[in-house]
Amino acid sequence: MSAPSPQSARRTVRITIVLLFAAWLVDYADRLVINLVLPSLGTEFSLSRGQQGLVVSAFFLAYALAQIPGGMLADRHGARRVTLWALLVWSVFTALTGLAWSFAVLLVLRFAFGAAEGIFPPAALKVLVERTRPEERMAANGLIMSSNAVAGVLTPLLIAPLIAVFGWRSAFFSTAALGVVVLVAVRLRLPTPLPRTEPETDGGRPGARGVLRLGMVWRFSAMMFGYSAIVWGFNTWVPSYLGEEYGVSLTTAGALVAVPALAAAGATVAGGRISDRLGGHHRKVVVPCMTAAAVLLLLVAFSTSLTGFLAFGTLASVAVALCYMPILAVPLSGLAPEQVGVGSAVVVLGGQIAGMVVPPVVGALADAFSFQVAFASLVLGAAVAAAMALLTPQDAASFRTATGTSPLPAPAKEPS
Repeated sequence: MSAPSPQSARRTVRITIVLLFAAWLVDYADRLVINLVLPSLGTEFSLSRGQQGLVVSAFFLAYALAQIPGGMLADRHGARRVTLWALLVWSVFTALTGLAWSFAVLLVLRFAFGAAEGIFPPAALKVLVERTRPEERMAANGLIMSSNAVAGVLTPLLIAPLIAVFGWRSAFFSTAALGVVVLVAVRLRLPTPLPRTEPETDGGRPGARGVLRLGMVWRFSAMMFGYSAIVWGFNTWVPSYLGEEYGVSLTTAGALVAVPALAAAGATVAGGRISDRLGGHHRKVVVPCMTAAAVLLLLVAFSTSLTGFLAFGTLASVAVALCYMPILAVPLSGLAPEQVGVGSAVVVLGGQIAGMVVPPVVGALADAFSFQVAFASLVLGAAVAAAMALLTPQDAASFRTATGTSPLPAPAKEPS
């Protein structure tokens, strides 16, 4: 395959970024909707906070279980195909959630929805790797993943008023429709992959299944667990906390949480650019940012005013969001393209386990003690992320050495 022109390569990267941004935006919006409707679900189905947390966890259980199979499917059958199937199936189950009539049905539908979305992250990361150069990958991924924070801004602003007027079921029908629109766009416009530029690896090195046995990859997964414990433990319960503690309506809460979400969007993009500039070296970002986040989370937990809660919460969101791209940088740069599906699935899996475990734990702590104790407990997530940042390779070369995936040496030149 002949090398594409620089202009053609840039166009491939731009289109890929736009399409994956849209897909991740819908993916994350579909997940955030449940946070907004939890009070309505609690009232309609007489659910405790612990049971409401289980509705969230049912999604993350399936999401976590589907990560590695999703990576294997992407490596075997192609990232584009798996991405399209994920978009289609999760949109169907999002719509079906709007038809739920009991707590048990909610759990089943959220589990099925989580399985459909769970195969998407490794496929989407592989789509990106196939269509970007290593030196631009984290900046591109930072732009794409800022969609999560943008969804955090738009979802409450758009969906909360919809819920207030038409009820909680309308939220799921509307986001399902957006998923279908994005599915069509990806199907029609996703560019073909760029020619491979990464060095070939020795055939005796770990293959896709062998990646699962690499302890170093699981340390990155643990780092992602710490990051996501804060994100999901905090974001899941903020609307409920604002309503109970300050009497804030759902619509107003949606507008208020847009502020830290927008700040996190900018921090995610900045984190990607910083990561590319540092060539990895996530320790330089994760350790200081998670230290700052731990202090800020304590200030959030024990703030005595709404203004203080929002100010410290916004700063904590920025500190945590700066860490997201650095956590992914070294594995995505160090793994060979044929290993990216499974390898990225392992890393992302840590985040999904956090999403499965932490919301009900935080809800149970709030029930047993207070939201102050519940939010303060998230400091443990910052400690885990910082510790793993100190125990992992800091660049692609040292990652390959540690995992036995070093590139083949260049062939010897013929003597003249």
